[in-house]
Amino acid sequence: MALPTIGTVTDAPIIPVPLNPAQQEVLDLLGAPAEARPTFGPGLRDSLRADLEDGLRDLAPELDPDDPLFISKHTLSTVHGCEARFMAERQIPFAWSAPLARGTVAHKAIELSIHWRGRPDPLDLVDEALARLSQGTDGLGDWLARCSEAERAELRGLANERVATFLECFPPLRTAWVPVTEGRLRTELLGGRVILAGRTDLALGRPEGTTARKVIIDLKTGGFSASHLDDLRFYALVETLRLGTPPRLVASYHLDAGRAIPEAVTEGSLRAAVARTVDGARALHELTVGTRAPTARPGHTCRWCPALDSCAVGRAHLGQSEDASPFDAD
Repeated sequence: MALPTIGTVTDAPIIPVPLNPAQQEVLDLLGAPAEARPTFGPGLRDSLRADLEDGLRDLAPELDPDDPLFISKHTLSTVHGCEARFMAERQIPFAWSAPLARGTVAHKAIELSIHWRGRPDPLDLVDEALARLSQGTDGLGDWLARCSEAERAELRGLANERVATFLECFPPLRTAWVPVTEGRLRTELLGGRVILAGRTDLALGRPEGTTARKVIIDLKTGGFSASHLDDLRFYALVETLRLGTPPRLVASYHLDAGRAIPEAVTEGSLRAAVARTVDGARALHELTVGTRAPTARPGHTCRWCPALDSCAVGRAHLGQSEDASPFDAD
């Protein structure tokens, strides 16, 4: 994706803005000469779809198009990580909170920054994002309309931290780069019986025919996990099923570290995503219909698992006795 000289967040007038080293690293990551942009065969989308549907076809009689098997990066990551945790989380009704709303508010603020005149203040962007999202008719809009002042203040602070860090680490996003935040991806398999869906934090560029140019970025806080790469490969797969041309690059960007972990998209990585998606979808179906019991796979997330009190495997992994509190000191 050819990137023009960085200027203000608006396209005119262009006033050069010095980039810090972190911003320059992002610019170097996003840019690519024409010879570095891969071209994929026009039949790749059909081939990937065929492999997915062949792997799941025997489940079709058990699936209802009116109640499809819904596959997202979170469900895949959770079921591949620990099936017992997946089943425990399914029993908890979803409820908005400041930490859960932070990402949506921050992404809306980042979207506004693309078209904001001059150099925007992060809090101004966050406040405008909150005002716009509060007018929505979805669950988040309802929660914002009735949340307490303390919850709203907490959300404002959490979102401001993410937006401010993003603006520090990323060069100003030009509209010529076709930036999209909270981009929705979706494809249906087996006549709508299986749905693959996701929402990308940030996408830049667009393909030209079968030549890959798009870059998909997942914004992260905290340490690196191997599941982050799997999440991005899933996004690349759904994007390819949607358009037929894969993205050129996927990357996890860790805001608190100012570091990107990129991977070039290849046919091999897409085939790996197909295999992981088929395995995860089969496990999800078996667990939800109760044809087998979930398997506990302990890890660092055991400490926050809602099933910890009743999970001997998880408690043993954390070095706890059967009657110890998960918050007891060692």
